[in-house]
Amino acid sequence: MREYRNEWKYCCTEGELALLSARVKNLLSVDDYALSEDTYGIHSIYFDDYKNTCANDNAMGAERRYKWRIRYYSGPKKSLHLELKHKKFGRTHKESCPLTKKELAFILDRQPEEILWKTKYNLLRKFCYAIMTRNFQPKAIIYYERIAYVDQIANIRITLDKNISASKDFDRFITGDYQKIPIQEGNKQVLEVKFNQILPSYIRDIVNSHGFKQTSFSKYYLGRKKLEELV
Repeated sequence: MREYRNEWKYCCTEGELALLSARVKNLLSVDDYALSEDTYGIHSIYFDDYKNTCANDNAMGAERRYKWRIRYYSGPKKSLHLELKHKKFGRTHKESCPLTKKELAFILDRQPEEILWKTKYNLLRKFCYAIMTRNFQPKAIIYYERIAYVDQIANIRITLDKNISASKDFDRFITGDYQKIPIQEGNKQVLEVKFNQILPSYIRDIVNSHGFKQTSFSKYYLGRKKLEELV
């Protein structure tokens, strides 16, 4: 049975993120992925089918939707993962499995049959079927810088994302030197609060004290819109 988590999103300025970070860092631990200055980069290719179902479901605010993506974090290892993210009535669930650079190349070259019968991961096999039957293709690279704080015991995660950008330079995805086009104007950044059932009052009070308004912000959908404007 899938376990879904709450994922509350807020738009705010970089200054507000800095102030929030200063308060939260005294209460929670820094994420293990963090490099210098507690910040790390996230690189993701998002895929969509021949009907653009994932983007359209976001636009319509569908209560049940999903996204396929391939992701790695900045750093020396660049460990790739395939992820399937489900959303159901505002709560999320993520499935993940490792991916090799060779498998990534087959996916980008539209050769999923080279992976289908060799992989031991059901999730990767499922994605190969999606490519073959629904013509899933890479649609956008989304990149951003993240500061993340966690409470391992309560399973709470607070992420502060800035400098969100989009690209279609898929051949340069793994090197990270692709063109990055900002998807938001001005000083807009994103705060996400992720938890299972109940958000402790000390975290809720910090978020509420800034007067942030909850939003259904989608980096993938806004990235697609920005890239379409440039065509």
